[in-house]
Amino acid sequence: MLISKLPNVGTTIFTTMSQLAAETGALNLSQGFPDFDGPDALREAVARHVMEGHNQYAPMTGLPALREQVAIKVSSLYGRQVSAEAEVTVTPGATQAIFCAIHAVIRPGDEVIVFDPCYDSYEPAVELAGGVCVHQALSLPDFAIDWQKLAEAITPRTRLIVLNTPHNPSGALINADDLDRLAALIRERDIYLLSDEVYEHLVFDVREHASVLRHAELYQRAFVISSFGKTYHVTGWKTGYVVAPAELSNELRKVHQYVSFTGVTPLQWALADFMAAHPEHLAELPAFYQTKRDLFCDLLANSRFRFTRAAGTYFQLADYSAIRPDLDDVAMAEWLTREHGVASIPISVFYQTPPAELRLVRFCFAKREETLRQAAERLCAI
Repeated sequence: MLISKLPNVGTTIFTTMSQLAAETGALNLSQGFPDFDGPDALREAVARHVMEGHNQYAPMTGLPALREQVAIKVSSLYGRQVSAEAEVTVTPGATQAIFCAIHAVIRPGDEVIVFDPCYDSYEPAVELAGGVCVHQALSLPDFAIDWQKLAEAITPRTRLIVLNTPHNPSGALINADDLDRLAALIRERDIYLLSDEVYEHLVFDVREHASVLRHAELYQRAFVISSFGKTYHVTGWKTGYVVAPAELSNELRKVHQYVSFTGVTPLQWALADFMAAHPEHLAELPAFYQTKRDLFCDLLANSRFRFTRAAGTYFQLADYSAIRPDLDDVAMAEWLTREHGVASIPISVFYQTPPAELRLVRFCFAKREETLRQAAERLCAI
């Protein structure tokens, strides 16, 4: 008789809501992907490299030219000199990178602190490694770390803390002071850090992304993970990377080589070419997505939803208490999809124990202007 190793895992809410949107013809503002394509030059580069024969295995650690571009980016944006050879690993998606980082350091019985609401891939990866997730709820309404509760949650079994900034699903940011407080908290302890920074370039209102790569002390014990898919509007390419000190990178690569060994070769060639030829893309991203955020929020201003504009990511939370306080957020997301033609994601699914009074849904604004206008029109009519 088969006994599941992940008995609590079923179909994700992202799949469920996207399927419901397709079945009902609703506008899909649920799952986090754009409804527009990546840059022409990037997509043309893939076709070119396929036709030029770059179709066999790339090196296990990733194409050297792409790892070098990542190292250049890290130096330019965060002032950290990293070795492309020893500290940068290209992976088939950030989720795979998260899995490999967790399995590189977690042993049976180890504890991993995660901050709720959190991305749903963390806990299954920890469980498969034999570890245990310790959930710490972020303080509402601003989704900030409760430092006293975090200090109390750390035990001799704590082996890893997972940060996510900009934060999915809230869009909240941590700052440099937060990193200093975290460093002080774990300084004398054998604790590693996984910093999920896949939305690193989606930071708005002239705020600065507080990357762990900027923090010399924390970086020495950190895996910093990012996503080419999020950055270049090509989420289906499932290509990400990890930057970590050589010792940690070496352990991560031991796992990575037996999970996937490498990523898709022509995609890596295309990304390397585009990063070298178009460094301006990164500088333009915040304004590009802030324009979409502001359009969506401006259009929702006359609705009965209440919200604070997201500081980062391409997600906007909205409080529906004034519309259907009788519905929990899962029922509300289904009601919005079936009755009003706009699919969203309920926030409770990101929690181990969601607050009973939570009345929030998440909308993705990585969409064409036409899509956002149609969605806002339907939401304002409620």
